[in-house]
Amino acid sequence: MSDKEFEDAMKGVEPLAKPKKAETGKTIKDEAGFQEKRRSATEFTSKIDHEQSLFNQETVLPHDIVGFKRPGVQEGVYRQFRLGKYGFDARLDLHGLKTNESAIALESFIKEALSYELRSVLVVHGKGDRHKTQKALLKNLVIQWLKDMPEVLAYHSAKASDGGAGALYVLLRKSERAKQRNRDQFRLR
Repeated sequence: MSDKEFEDAMKGVEPLAKPKKAETGKTIKDEAGFQEKRRSATEFTSKIDHEQSLFNQETVLPHDIVGFKRPGVQEGVYRQFRLGKYGFDARLDLHGLKTNESAIALESFIKEALSYELRSVLVVHGKGDRHKTQKALLKNLVIQWLKDMPEVLAYHSAKASDGGAGALYVLLRKSERAKQRNRDQFRLR
């Protein structure tokens, strides 16, 4: 079909929805409390030192499958976990965030997941293969940050349907309350 034929066929056709307007890069007006929110957000990253993480990171390529488990995590549990058999209870997408924003979002997400007693979550960091320089920067930082969090027992690259090498399943530590419920349920004292 030629361009002319296509144009003729599309005459009178209207889009189903108006396209969303793109961000223009305009600065945000200094609303009341905006500076305070910004200050508190930067103070929140006290656990994650992203400047230090840049130097301590492993070098993982965009399509590498990665995994980590702390001592004490049973091999059978880890095998089922890395195969995606546990599923995930919440999802965080870090696409489009700067490294410091990603650090804040990740730490906040993990804390919130723990407060809801979630055990398995998905963190989407992307592969980082579109950049010609600094390949897989965010992927490398995220795996370093997760290793530095004692609440994280294990992580592994997700199945292809959940993001593949651009996402991680993250296994979180049980809360004391959840451990006690298990003891009560199975009479392990």
